[in-house]
Amino acid sequence: MTTLHWVGLLLLAAFAGAVVPFQSAINANLGRGLGHPLWATLASLLVSIIVLLPVILALRLPLPNLGFITKAPLWMWSGGAFGVCFISLALILMPKLGASGFIALAMAGQIVASLMLDHFGLFGLVERQLTAPRLIGALMLIGGVALIQFSAAPTRSLVTAG
Repeated sequence: MTTLHWVGLLLLAAFAGAVVPFQSAINANLGRGLGHPLWATLASLLVSIIVLLPVILALRLPLPNLGFITKAPLWMWSGGAFGVCFISLALILMPKLGASGFIALAMAGQIVASLMLDHFGLFGLVERQLTAPRLIGALMLIGGVALIQFSAAPTRSLVTAG
């Protein structure tokens, strides 16, 4: 892989992370407007389908392997449940913790879970041993999370529920 290719992948990963607080903040407002965070979760997932279907059609992707449905282990279908969990918790917690607080804490959870997934090579991932430098890096990131969450007192929200 070329350096340019790696840089592109890194930028895409950073972009993927950057859209999360926007999604969460927007959906939190939608949840307040609709009367409950779960309605906003449903709306978000429906909009995802509406946006994704034309992309699939434009790319002329082949139909999925329907035979795989009966062969796939149940855990392969849990991704959607994890998505609902994240979206719903983001809607509930972001207004209380703030964007930086929620994302920092979510990132801390992602770091810990990612280290476990890598260490044990779960779900078909390549095993990447939990070494001292990786653990120190994770602890430094989690320390940064604590600084972000606990160093600023909330002021007031410009958006009200009324």
